[in-house]
Amino acid sequence: MTTKSYNWQARREKKAFLALADGTVFRGHAFGAAVDVLGEVVFNTGMTGYQEIVTDPSYSGQLVTMTYTEIGNYGISPEDAEARQVFANGFIVHSINEPSNWRSTVSLSDYLKAAGVPGLAGIDTRALTTKLRTCGTLKGFICNTGSITAEEGVKRAQEWAGLDGQDYASKVSTDKPYVWDPDGRISTSWGAAECALPKADLKIVAYDFGIKWNILRRLRQQGMQITVVPAKTSAAEVLKMKPDGVFLSNGPADPAAVTYAIDNIRQLIGKAPIMGICLGHQLLGIAMGGKTRRLKFGHHGCNHPVMDLETTKVEITSQNHNYMVDQDTLDKSIVEVTHVNLNDNTVEGLRHRKEPVFCVQYHPEASPGPHDSAYLFKRFRDLIAKA
Repeated sequence: MTTKSYNWQARREKKAFLALADGTVFRGHAFGAAVDVLGEVVFNTGMTGYQEIVTDPSYSGQLVTMTYTEIGNYGISPEDAEARQVFANGFIVHSINEPSNWRSTVSLSDYLKAAGVPGLAGIDTRALTTKLRTCGTLKGFICNTGSITAEEGVKRAQEWAGLDGQDYASKVSTDKPYVWDPDGRISTSWGAAECALPKADLKIVAYDFGIKWNILRRLRQQGMQITVVPAKTSAAEVLKMKPDGVFLSNGPADPAAVTYAIDNIRQLIGKAPIMGICLGHQLLGIAMGGKTRRLKFGHHGCNHPVMDLETTKVEITSQNHNYMVDQDTLDKSIVEVTHVNLNDNTVEGLRHRKEPVFCVQYHPEASPGPHDSAYLFKRFRDLIAKA
């Protein structure tokens, strides 16, 4: 490691900072892009997976804090990205490290720099996480340029609109429809081993509200040919494609603000088998008559225990969401709760009692892991077969 890459002077001076809307300021040193940015500050409890996190469109509008102390050790590998670009607004860590990994092509810092996304290191991430758990999610401002005072940073955080009532799905969605991996080259196992794909004998239309590539890999591995469509695609357009099933993806921000998707989903229920995850789960919950509300500090990480109420099996799951479907608002004659979070007893899965429709709040495609919930993609295929 060179003296230049370690940048002792910047680490000592701590000129960069995170300003929170409650007036708290955390000082550290900058990495990534030399820009200033606003966002909603959340914490993620994963020990690995930082590349998948920053490229997950669900983190659009957020400043992600990693609770694990050493980040960047294994660098960045192009095969591990979850979408076409970095979507997190900013990235906050305790210690940023240079990579040591044969698969790595670039450091995390250089990766964020090329993407125009700022990173902040050298702060007490335990203290920040404790604050977020106590106070709830806070609006924040990262200053990496040195051109803004801490007081001005606090003011900007306070004045930012935040994510409540905001439709970010249309911002991160694809501009036009496309067929996922038509030659099957990127749906095997990232080139690490040979893995033959089954014949694609089912046609699936997947709504892109912020879809992750590993979701598409998992669907293709179940013998599905996937056409990905923009978030605002009408139900009529989807039905014209005569799909065997419809998939509703993950995505960022407030589900209640994505009114066009809710209307389309209502029209699709009963017309085709449907599976949803994360934002797709929340949108389905609203479309089936429920309401959503904000969690205090959200679920972000890869260690959340979820129980399947039918089997009583417990899965360790990957999660990323700030909103939840309120169980008390659901019509139990129409919707059945299938999964619950064992940390706080919130809804993690739903099933329509009459139509072939189910959804989960967590991420069964989980990359880099855990993989306890991967069976749900086969469940989708089985649901289509029964329908």
